[in-house]
Amino acid sequence: MAAGSCLLLLLLPSLVTASHSSPGCKIRITSKGLDLVKQEGLRFVEQELQNITVSDLHGNEGQFQYNISQVKVTDLQLAFSDLNFQPQQHFVFNINNASISLRFRRQLLYWFFYDIGSINASADGVYIYTVLRLAKDEAGRLKISNMTCNASIARMHAGFSGTLRKVYEFLSTFIVTGMRFLLSQQICPSLEHASMVLLNSLLDTVPVRNYVDDHIGIDYSLLRDPSISTDTLDLDFKGMFFPRVREDQELENHAVEPVIKETERMVYVAFSEYFFDSAMHSYYQAGVLTIELQGEKVPKDLEVLLRATFFGTIFMLSPSVDAPLRLVLQVSAPPRCIIKPSGTSVSVSAFLNISLVPPDRSPVQLSSMAMETKLSAKVFLQGKALRVQLDLRRFRIYSRQSALESLALFSLQAPLKTLLQLTIMPIINERTKKGVQIPLPEGMDFTREVVTNHAGFLTVGADLHFSKGLREVIEKYRPVPTAAAYSSSQPAEPSLDPSSL
Repeated sequence: MAAGSCLLLLLLPSLVTASHSSPGCKIRITSKGLDLVKQEGLRFVEQELQNITVSDLHGNEGQFQYNISQVKVTDLQLAFSDLNFQPQQHFVFNINNASISLRFRRQLLYWFFYDIGSINASADGVYIYTVLRLAKDEAGRLKISNMTCNASIARMHAGFSGTLRKVYEFLSTFIVTGMRFLLSQQICPSLEHASMVLLNSLLDTVPVRNYVDDHIGIDYSLLRDPSISTDTLDLDFKGMFFPRVREDQELENHAVEPVIKETERMVYVAFSEYFFDSAMHSYYQAGVLTIELQGEKVPKDLEVLLRATFFGTIFMLSPSVDAPLRLVLQVSAPPRCIIKPSGTSVSVSAFLNISLVPPDRSPVQLSSMAMETKLSAKVFLQGKALRVQLDLRRFRIYSRQSALESLALFSLQAPLKTLLQLTIMPIINERTKKGVQIPLPEGMDFTREVVTNHAGFLTVGADLHFSKGLREVIEKYRPVPTAAAYSSSQPAEPSLDPSSL
């Protein structure tokens, strides 16, 4: 028994480590960001409440028969509202002392007197308390998994006019009480549909697992449920690229886990070295880290120098002295990213094969040299796209055959570096120009971005901007209702025939 307990204690640290996978990408939304979301969300809630459908109200009191129909919300005043984080996984949306103005159609039959018209009403002291629970779904996407709601109306007034105004005032207690009950019963179902269906359709626009280009894709699935404090919402994403030729490939994450401490901006996005390493590893696995220059694509000055350097070899190949040169630059191992407070760099090891390509003959290799380069990387955001601009910092070549040949290649150091800077680097930066999308919903973009380097990861602090309103995006991705559901949701048109009362 004691031995088993000791074994469990020894295994416990490894089990905890295994259950907590390090994220390659983290996003933090602060209370300042929540304030912006609140403003846009409040407009959305107003629009949803204006579309409330209230059932017809009808009844009789003695000789009076009445029917209230076609209830429409004409105005909303949601002056006192708040949206807060609630640990561990919740948002709290609170509305106090709001007012809702209504207009509805009246029908009254009293003996042989029949009266129709409209009534203006006002619901005051409207109170709505909603709690939304956020969680990771099976696909690793952030979703609203549950909602609780309480709504009440403190007071309701109705203004009556027409020939039977006194009669309506007599019946106002019944009508106003019934309308107050029906209206309060419709608030929470309307908000529940807005949250569980419409807002979740907005969250469906966040990229989870998609292709970046023809060669690689990225996995932005959540590793766990969101972590919410009183001031922040933290999301841990896998942040792993994969080659499209082997989409099930997993690259173990041994990088430092990003730690976000700042709260000054609306949002912070952190990327570990693993994020960039997995991208370069995927490109390497896809077999696209190779560049070939032949004939006229080889700079003329470099060609003259190479022919002079390998003159003896070329002369022995006569009559192919004038055959075109071919340079093949091939990365020999997945590049590695190194992030330090002083900056971000990428280490690359490659082979450079130099050959002659005589017409109608097999290529003749002149040299195969090893290259070690270090590239400086400038990481920045544009819109929602994370982009990287690379620049050559260090460069070294040496022979894989002998030290003597390495010495002979010394004269090629500067020309080949110039070749990389002027010919190869533009090709690489053109490939990285598109960038990769950050996992934010459609219609939400970054502004005023600031990149900060740390040991093993970098953070991008930014403010948020709604380039599209919630309503615009939701209408674009709104689930199409079935015909049966659509017809059942439409209120019946009341009859104008007094006999129907």
